[in-house]
Amino acid sequence: MVKTGTDTALKIIPLGGLHEIGKNTCVFEYEDEIVLLDAGLAFPTHGMHGVNIVLPDMTYLRENRHKIKGMIVTHGHEDHIGGIAFHLKQFDIPVIYGPRLAMAMLEGKLEEAGVRDRTELRKVLPRDVVRIGKHFFVEYIRNTHSIADSFTVAIHTPIGLVIHTGDFKFDHTPVDGERFDIQRLAEHGEKGVLCLLSDSTNSEVPGFTPSEGSVYPNLERIFLQTPGRLFVTTFASSVHRINMILQLAQKYDRVVTVVGRSMLNLIAHARNLGYIKCDDNLLQPLHAVRNLPEEKVLILTTGSQGEPMSAMTRIANKEHPHVRIREGDTVVFSANPIPGNTIAVVTIIDKLMLQGANVIYGREKGVHVSGHGCQEDQKLMIALTKPKFFLPVHGEHRMLVKHAQTAQSMGIPASNMIIIQNGDVVELTTESIRAVGKVPAGLELVDTSSSGMVSAKVLQERQRMAEEGIITIAAAIDWNGKLMAKPEIHLRGVVTSIERSLLQKWVQQRIEEILAQRWSEFAPSFDNEQVDAIDWAGLQGYLERELTRSIKREMQCQPSVTLLMQIPDEPAVKVSDGRRRRTRTAAQVAS
Repeated sequence: MVKTGTDTALKIIPLGGLHEIGKNTCVFEYEDEIVLLDAGLAFPTHGMHGVNIVLPDMTYLRENRHKIKGMIVTHGHEDHIGGIAFHLKQFDIPVIYGPRLAMAMLEGKLEEAGVRDRTELRKVLPRDVVRIGKHFFVEYIRNTHSIADSFTVAIHTPIGLVIHTGDFKFDHTPVDGERFDIQRLAEHGEKGVLCLLSDSTNSEVPGFTPSEGSVYPNLERIFLQTPGRLFVTTFASSVHRINMILQLAQKYDRVVTVVGRSMLNLIAHARNLGYIKCDDNLLQPLHAVRNLPEEKVLILTTGSQGEPMSAMTRIANKEHPHVRIREGDTVVFSANPIPGNTIAVVTIIDKLMLQGANVIYGREKGVHVSGHGCQEDQKLMIALTKPKFFLPVHGEHRMLVKHAQTAQSMGIPASNMIIIQNGDVVELTTESIRAVGKVPAGLELVDTSSSGMVSAKVLQERQRMAEEGIITIAAAIDWNGKLMAKPEIHLRGVVTSIERSLLQKWVQQRIEEILAQRWSEFAPSFDNEQVDAIDWAGLQGYLERELTRSIKREMQCQPSVTLLMQIPDEPAVKVSDGRRRRTRTAAQVAS
């Protein structure tokens, strides 16, 4: 418990979402109680070979699991709920409160991960107030974003009211008619808001973010002008955008087939809850549209960010089992690249164009609008809530800095705000806001292995193999520590000017040198009754390390070196000094 004067401090600890886009996760801690706000994921960067998703380091929560009283979910985007199923494998969360759409999506994720029994899911409606633990009362305030059923939250704590905006923009003509509850924000502002945590994503962009509805006429123009098959890729969770696309397909008599599991799941949940409305016969499986005229077909896909396993990426790479691009197809990217994804997206666009597709993309085409507020949206949020203290969140460093400057222009003193990083512990009292320490805040990497987690050492090895290649050496060694044949060498991805025959000869000489110098260390003299006298496993490890160092020095590169060592298979053999020793097989050494 942290004390400042006579007030107990509220700790605010972001574990993800700062100095980055994605994996938004925040901890609110008061005395012996912790409430989580969202738990998202991010997608791997180019150098994270074999990694499927990226999560924040949850060490602090694992160590303080006994304090966790519940979770607040603001909306259903993957960068806000995608990590929950993984975290529930490590610690329980007694109850999770969230919007109907987010809870429907989350329930499926938890069932699939086998952790549905480790929490209770409770759906909330606008202006619902829920109690979590002894100290936290949370009010859900409807906001507008790029996904339906999105909320800002007002967190009532013993030291005052804290408002977390979640992802937001002020859309006065929302597609679903669910307007931002500006009145409720203003009421809280009049009563007094101690601290505002606000979305910083578009803090560098002047003006207001346009309404989601502004995309409709531009998409409609494409429907009118496209003579052949039409592909549209967007965020799987962009319910409003998908709803507009389905409305246009129905209006212009195109049958829709959805390619991509996440989008299929989202549409199913959104239709059940009434956020997407369309005729049942509008949506058809892929095989049902193959024989239709091309001008009657719309293929809606995932992959707007160039994700490696997404439908659009597989289509562009000619790897999708059922869909191929044809000359004259039109592909619309109804999404802008998230920072870090630009190279992947433009690579996909190039591949689609090379196959004859007409690709429509870019901000100037007007086929996408952000779900995050720009500078004027951010000013309006500050004007309505009138916070004493301000904490910019959700964004890269320059975005946080710019948002803080905007807040200062609105009259909040610089001394009443701080710019922090993931893992910083913010201490908030009625009179001050300050960073007082740090908790672990690195990355947890997940792949498809049985353990699921990728250690830093494994990732480093993967990066080295990708950048420098791999050399595999197979060597057979007899009981006397001699090579039984020339070693075999295989190179993969290694750039070298040394001929393979010379390299093989050099490796053979190096192995012979090591065996001559070190054999006695691994095969010491024992009496006749001693078994397992030769340390084959230790010898193999030593040879591999020495060969790695030698190759690095000679070849001026750092490939990954793997030694496959073959040893005698007989349980007992006679050696030169006339004594018999028992050995293990190669399989036993490997184990």
